[in-house]
Amino acid sequence: MGILEKIAEIEREISRTQKNKATEYHLGLLKAKLAKYRAQLLEPSKSAGAKGEGFDVMKSGDARVALIGFPSVGKSTFLSLMTSTESEAASYEFTTLTCIPGVIQYKGANIQLLDLPGIIEGAAQGKGRGRQVIAVARTADVVIMMLDATKGDVQRELLEKELESVGIRLNCPKPNIYFKVSQHVNLNMTAEIFNAEVLFREDSTPDEFIDVIVGNRVYMPCLYVYNKVDQISIEEVDRLAHRPNSVVISCGMKLNLDYLLEQLWEDLALICIYTKKRGGKLFFGSSIYTSVEHVCHRIHRTLASQFKYALVWGTSTKYSPQRVGLTHIMEHEDVIQIVKK
Repeated sequence: MGILEKIAEIEREISRTQKNKATEYHLGLLKAKLAKYRAQLLEPSKSAGAKGEGFDVMKSGDARVALIGFPSVGKSTFLSLMTSTESEAASYEFTTLTCIPGVIQYKGANIQLLDLPGIIEGAAQGKGRGRQVIAVARTADVVIMMLDATKGDVQRELLEKELESVGIRLNCPKPNIYFKVSQHVNLNMTAEIFNAEVLFREDSTPDEFIDVIVGNRVYMPCLYVYNKVDQISIEEVDRLAHRPNSVVISCGMKLNLDYLLEQLWEDLALICIYTKKRGGKLFFGSSIYTSVEHVCHRIHRTLASQFKYALVWGTSTKYSPQRVGLTHIMEHEDVIQIVKK
């Protein structure tokens, strides 16, 4: 019996098992097995098959955003509107067959936007190019789930299920659970945990505890973007717009794209840092991450090894300028001057 058959069998057993205190332990074991088999689906194949063309895109810029959605929802049109990259768009399905990268320039930041091929139901089990698409999505900082507003909530529910099944947790925090294996024994090629330290710092569900044990879960923000709102009623537009983490747009009529960019910027949580030469003027134009060490790496890969100290002006300091080290956490619109050894 293959992995897919095992997953299907466990899912059937879970669905026909009544949920009560007497079956909690049995359901927990089933969910743990299900998580293990789904994790195995993400492992690279040992066969010497050719790599998927166009999927090994190098991560660049200050952040990466993945466009996920079913075929013909407007992903390619959206990429062409937001970046200088032209992605083929047509009225038929599966126009995009590879990963098409583009760059959004916003508030001094270079945001890499990936137009991924449309996925179909069952992508998590390998249908279509689902595994490759999902593998790229796991490397993103934010997921934009592009949805067809004329299809209601059907597409959203199906895509959430596909991503959930492969360990991508959307818009939820990582469980605050400390877990450390103290001792384990290998039996029949399966690691069985016999002794572990576990500390629950908050109320958690069995599924969240399984996620911590498995350890390969990815927690990321997701923006649900409903396209083609010019084709539905104003009442339906209002309903979709008031859903959490949702934005309504029309690529055809170029509606609400500015607001979408603002929401994307908030989800990325980037900060803007200004650099200053000794005795010189401020240099405006660098959007980077938080610590002084990140700033050094963003300027040059060898700068951190030559770092002596830095002077920082801004809200992250008690006084301006303040002399700080590599671990100092920067805040939005701080100014930094780096001194080398």
